[in-house]
Amino acid sequence: MTQPLSPAQHDGPDPATAPGPVPARPRKNGDGRRAALRLDVRTLSLLGVLAALVLVGGITEPDAFLDTGNLQLILTQASVIGVVTVGATFVITSGGIDLSVGAMVALASVWATTLATQEYGLWGMLFTAVVVGLGAGLVNGVLIAYGGMVPFIATLAMMVSARGLALQLTDGKTQIVTVDSVLDLGLPDSYVLGVPPLVIMFAVVTVVGWLVFNRTTFGRRTVAVGGNAEAARLAGIDVRRQRLYLYLLSGACCGIAAFMLVVLSGSGQNTNGNLYELDAIAAAIIGGTLLSGGRGTIIGSVLGVLVFTIITNIFALNNLQSDVQQIAKGAIIVAAVLVQRRTLRNGET
Repeated sequence: MTQPLSPAQHDGPDPATAPGPVPARPRKNGDGRRAALRLDVRTLSLLGVLAALVLVGGITEPDAFLDTGNLQLILTQASVIGVVTVGATFVITSGGIDLSVGAMVALASVWATTLATQEYGLWGMLFTAVVVGLGAGLVNGVLIAYGGMVPFIATLAMMVSARGLALQLTDGKTQIVTVDSVLDLGLPDSYVLGVPPLVIMFAVVTVVGWLVFNRTTFGRRTVAVGGNAEAARLAGIDVRRQRLYLYLLSGACCGIAAFMLVVLSGSGQNTNGNLYELDAIAAAIIGGTLLSGGRGTIIGSVLGVLVFTIITNIFALNNLQSDVQQIAKGAIIVAAVLVQRRTLRNGET
């Protein structure tokens, strides 16, 4: 009798409750508790890193860093890339990759800020951004799931194409938003109990993403596909359709993030979302999502986003150059991957 996949591959319930048996290694009693403990340790470690960063910021620039306005700014900036990271976590957990998230954000943002689109107001702009993201995600999903293309190549092609189309739509110019209801979302008057609306949107996306990832068949199938696609197929999972849905989800998250970025900047530009693919993948990895697939955590990814955002904020307050920031991010990514490799060698997954 086969046993379900180890809970170490998931930050919620047992991921292998998809229809039919999924071959996996047998586990002894108590493995589940030890796996859950390891996940708790990872989360606590990230919380410790966040606490250390807050301490560093408070020591180096106490007046500026601990100011309420700066803390609101950190959360707001984390919200945009955070929504993208939620979608990327699903894709990476399934064993895929999406290098086009930044370009999809740019394309959705410029399409949502055209004069024709702005005539439909806030909801028209939001709807357009999400539809454009879904369209780009659909192309990625079809090419990868049904066209047999490697995710790296397919999403790389989308990254180049979407950037080019965004440049063509704007003719290299910045499209200014004139819809008051959209611009008002970025003003302090719209804050709810001191919380910016964009942070609330991010929180909603995170909660929904966590519930889908941990409490639905869709989430369990995502983990199963990433752990062993052939075993998932034998268990009755439509692997190709699952992958299509995952890239659609990533595209939808990019569309939502594009609208949030439009609110934050008050404009649409073909340069929006620059290097978002790096930030999203890096945040997911240091959060505990396995780059090779089969294990993911929404909470860890969100904590990873906050780590990078706070680092960037501290560097900016201390007038450090952007190249130093990129070097620091690269070092963190390398360290996270090395830790994951050591974890795999020790058989902790």
